[in-house]
Amino acid sequence: MSALALAVGAVMWMHEYAGGGGLFFLGVAGVLATMFFWWSDVIREAHAGDHTPVVQLHLRYGMILFIASEVMFFVGWFWAFFDFSLFPSALAPIKGLFPSEGIEVMNAFELPLLNTLILLCSGTTVTWAHHALIHGDRDGLKKGLLATIILGALFSAIQAYEYAHAPFEFGGTPYSSGFYMATGFHGFHVLVGTIFLIVCYIRAVRGDFTPRQHFGFEAAAWYWHFVDVVWLFLFVAVYVWGGWGAPVHGG
Repeated sequence: MSALALAVGAVMWMHEYAGGGGLFFLGVAGVLATMFFWWSDVIREAHAGDHTPVVQLHLRYGMILFIASEVMFFVGWFWAFFDFSLFPSALAPIKGLFPSEGIEVMNAFELPLLNTLILLCSGTTVTWAHHALIHGDRDGLKKGLLATIILGALFSAIQAYEYAHAPFEFGGTPYSSGFYMATGFHGFHVLVGTIFLIVCYIRAVRGDFTPRQHFGFEAAAWYWHFVDVVWLFLFVAVYVWGGWGAPVHGG
């Protein structure tokens, strides 16, 4: 019901219907409450000993399927970006969408490259935290998680700065639309992953995870590695290949 309210509210808000914004935020609040109470129950079940090996296996299957659905979500944005780039003549019948020739692009080897290095480093720190947990090193677990959270927040801050100084606005051209939708949704996933890791850090401080039972942390680590890999594809396809030969902003 909350997801339905969120979706309907978003459509109403975008079409400027009265009450659309209020319905949207009510749906967001409902979804967040559902997530909090649902996953709180999952944690309580784990502490009660209800997470048998079979249950843990099925939780892993669920997380794998969720990540697979996220992969297909980004496949759609990559498909759109390559379709815009390789077949621009197909856009001719679409009114209001202008060609991307002459548009200035971001320099791929400045802030985007820095963010690539930050995410790669964060992948190593979350792996360090996982390795420490498996070997019973709780101090290493907390330090690795904290380092990953800081790097994730730094990535988001740099991306916000990049958006604020981008030489093109959202929409209007195929390149700008594809750029903001693909990188923007990735940025949203980084925020979600950072929140996921913050929850894991709080649980680690409370002593929730053990070397034999730590699915919550494992799921967060899988999700974070997925975010890392998607960014590598975005960096190569959108920033490097997508801006090849175009005038560089500030260059």
